[in-house]
Amino acid sequence: MSRGEGLPVPDDISGRSDSDIAIKAVGLTKSFAAGKDSPVTVLDGISFEVPRGAIVSFLGHNGAGKTTLIRILSTLLSFDAGSVSVFGDDLARDPRAIRDRIATTGQFAAVDENLTGRENLEFFGRLRRLGRRAAAERATELLAVFGLDDAADRHVKEYSGGMRRRIDIAISLMVVPDLLFLDEPTTGLDPVSREDLWALVRRLRDDGMTLVLTTQYLEEAQALADLVYLLKDGSIVDAGTPGEIRGRLGTHVLVAAFESDSDAKHFGSHLSRAGVVGAGVRTEGRTVTCDVAPGAAAITEISHVVAVSGIAPESLSISPPTLNEVFIRVNTADAAATGTGRSGSGR
Repeated sequence: MSRGEGLPVPDDISGRSDSDIAIKAVGLTKSFAAGKDSPVTVLDGISFEVPRGAIVSFLGHNGAGKTTLIRILSTLLSFDAGSVSVFGDDLARDPRAIRDRIATTGQFAAVDENLTGRENLEFFGRLRRLGRRAAAERATELLAVFGLDDAADRHVKEYSGGMRRRIDIAISLMVVPDLLFLDEPTTGLDPVSREDLWALVRRLRDDGMTLVLTTQYLEEAQALADLVYLLKDGSIVDAGTPGEIRGRLGTHVLVAAFESDSDAKHFGSHLSRAGVVGAGVRTEGRTVTCDVAPGAAAITEISHVVAVSGIAPESLSISPPTLNEVFIRVNTADAAATGTGRSGSGR
C-alpha cells in the first residue's frame, strides 16, 4: 500500500462485514473559514474503518486534524462532505442513536473542581439518566476500579494530574459505552500515571469495548494500537498495524552507544567507509545510528567494522524502526519533495 493523498481503506480491513465494523468513513472532508483567506481544509477526503473490539490510534503532529476528527465522530461537529456510519447508523442522519452508544474524553479533564470525585461521578451519572441509587452504586464501583477509593470524598481540585485523568475517564464509563473516544489521553501525565492508563485502555479493549484514541506520542500508538492511521495535514498517509507500518521501510535501525563523543565519531567514520549501511550514518554525541538491511549479513559486516575500528561500543542493537522513526521520515520525505515544512493547517 503506497502513501499519499486519497489513501484508500487498507486492504486488510476493507473486506470486513458490516457487523465487524464500528466506524466506517468514506471521503470525510472538513474545512474551516480563515477570515479573508480561502477556507482551510482540515480533513481532506479521508477514508478509514475502525474494527469492533479494537484499539485504533490516529497518530499525527499538532495540527494534523486529530481533534477535529474526534469531534466529528462523536457528533459534536458537522462535516462538509463524505459519509460516516457508527455501528451501522448514519452519523449525519441519526446522531442521537450514535450518542447513546459512545462516550468521549477530551484533552482536558471535564470535571467540576469544587465537587468531590464521588460527586462528579454521581452528577454525570444522573445526566446520563441513571437513577439516584444506580448512579451512587456505579460511582462506588468505578472509584474502586480506578483506584480512587481513598480520594473519593476529596475535592477534585486537590487531585494530581493522573488522578484527574482517571476520574475524567471514569465519568465517561458511568454508562458503559460500546465505543470510547480518547483525545490525547496521556498529555501531561507522568510516566507511572501513563502506564496505569495504558493498562486500563487495554483492559477495556479486552472486555469488548472499541476504543479510538488520538495521540502525538509515537510510543503510545506503538504500545496500545491494534491499528494505526498516520495523519499529516488532514490526510491519511499510511495505515496498518504498528508492525506493518514499521516493516514497510524495509530496513532495520542500528543504534550504537560509546564512551565518548570522539569514539562515536571515529566509529561512524569507519561505518560510512565500509559501505554496509542503507541510509547515512548519523552521529549525535556518543550515539551512532544508521539504517541496515535485515539479516545476518549486516551483523557480520558490522562486527568487522568494530574489529577494524578498534572501538567496542558500550551497547549495540539492531531492530526494526520505531513508529517515531517512521513518522519522522514520512514528514521529512514530504517536506523534501515539496520544498516546504509542515503547513500546520489542521486542528
